[in-house]
Amino acid sequence: MDAKEIFLRIWDREAKTTAKVLRAFPPTSLEVKPHERSRSTRDLAWQCVIDERVIEKIIDGFNDLRNVPPSPPPPQTMEEIALAYEAAHRDASEKMRRPETQFSKTVTVTMRGGSVELEQAETIWGNLLDQIHHRGQLTIYLRQAQGKVPAIYGPSGDEGTSFTA
Repeated sequence: MDAKEIFLRIWDREAKTTAKVLRAFPPTSLEVKPHERSRSTRDLAWQCVIDERVIEKIIDGFNDLRNVPPSPPPPQTMEEIALAYEAAHRDASEKMRRPETQFSKTVTVTMRGGSVELEQAETIWGNLLDQIHHRGQLTIYLRQAQGKVPAIYGPSGDEGTSFTA
């Protein structure tokens, strides 16, 4: 199995887990935030959708990450956010699965601090790891919203099942 296939397997598993976390939120908890300077649940969940769209843009060769293309405003319900997340993942995943999509070409990535030459795979992995970080933040929000935290990499205090691939 090559590096692209390994990434796809892990990415799909992480996407299912993220969708499970999004759907665990009580319907009235979208404005919950742990601190006044924190994002709302809605905005943080929507960031996961944006991250999937950024991966698709990176696959398309758009590597200027200073000004990611504008996103529509977050939907009103978590179910709508979860559906948008799944659609964004499906679209990006389909592009990644194309035989002509390279995973190891060198690209110039432009960020606020300047530009750097990276393998495209490194940029895509970095974006996925950022999304996983946001999902971890969402589990804290979920606990504060009186929701049940699902099993992610092992059992949680709320869901005794273990992670399955």
